[in-house]
Amino acid sequence: MLSYDLTEEQKILRSSVREFAENEIAPKARELDEKEQFSVELTKKMGELGLFGMFVAEEYGGSNAGYVAYIIAVEEIARVDGSHAATVAAGNSLGIGPINYFGNEEQKRELLPKLCSGQFLAGFGLTEPDAGSDAGGSKTNAALQADGTWLLNGSKIFITNAANPMTLVTTVQAVTAKKDDRKEYTCFLVKPGTPGFTTKEMHGKLMWRSSNTAELYFDDVKLGAETVLGKRGEGFHQMMKTLDGGRLSIAAMGLGGAQGAFEKALAYSKERKQFGKPICKNQVIAFKLADMAMQIEAARNMLYKACWLREQGQPFQQLAAMSKLYCSEVFKFVATEAVQIHGGYGLMKEYDVERFFRDQKLLEIGEGTSEVQRIVIARYLGC
Repeated sequence: MLSYDLTEEQKILRSSVREFAENEIAPKARELDEKEQFSVELTKKMGELGLFGMFVAEEYGGSNAGYVAYIIAVEEIARVDGSHAATVAAGNSLGIGPINYFGNEEQKRELLPKLCSGQFLAGFGLTEPDAGSDAGGSKTNAALQADGTWLLNGSKIFITNAANPMTLVTTVQAVTAKKDDRKEYTCFLVKPGTPGFTTKEMHGKLMWRSSNTAELYFDDVKLGAETVLGKRGEGFHQMMKTLDGGRLSIAAMGLGGAQGAFEKALAYSKERKQFGKPICKNQVIAFKLADMAMQIEAARNMLYKACWLREQGQPFQQLAAMSKLYCSEVFKFVATEAVQIHGGYGLMKEYDVERFFRDQKLLEIGEGTSEVQRIVIARYLGC
């Protein structure tokens, strides 16, 4: 029968992650955002809480808690701060995910226990300066040498978790063959310190300012055959499959961010008095809050269903794209209305809705723009 009940373990997880986010992240979020500073300390604490490797088997260091539990964790971190939610979401879906699903036994046993511990992070090297949403437009290439090694050349941009003290490895897609207009793509596991591989932190961001974002450069980077993720020629397939799962975590960030912004707006509307009464007693404000609550509830039901489908081994990709699109747009609506309810104070950094308003914009762009999500959904409809 259809059930909307969470398990006791999932309820305990939500409570513990919420408590951690409110007690550990919230007091530091504004300062870290202002300084554009990635926190190794808080990331390792999130690892100690068990927020990395939640969908990975225990034999590889994961907790095997499942996708619903994982999404709840991302949602609760995002309810307080988007930057730290991004670290968890990218660290799992984009960092751990490709290795877990496509790595060989040696790669998984070497890397997954370290990544699942939360003491290390992995990056996902897909986006390039001239490619953007066109994943098939990648120019980074790897040439096979006579001795069986590869020479990697090119660059990547906007890569989360790829240039900080915790970075262990980055999965990098490269063109490994080209015939006419057809390209062969292969993914490689590239570690920091490999000769010719350099990283540069990106600053001056509008949002996720305490999340680590990097540019990657490859100049005749020599890689052994053991660095190929899975099999040669499967890179594009691996990247697209990874993004299917990544959409769920981005949706969770939208859902959690919307919940956090809504709660801030609701609390403020009950405290702020105009014309002798709390502003929530004014119908125009009350209706805004009602619409916010309604859309958040609809978003949560859609996302949780998508996660449940994935856990059941059923097709979830279409609903994942819908969830990513809808949760992103609900967050946009809620964050905008939350600032409006705060009035002039909503424009000031001392109020968290200002940060929610900025953080929201990335969700309409990252891991497939809202326009791309509509293309994906339309294709599933047979259009």
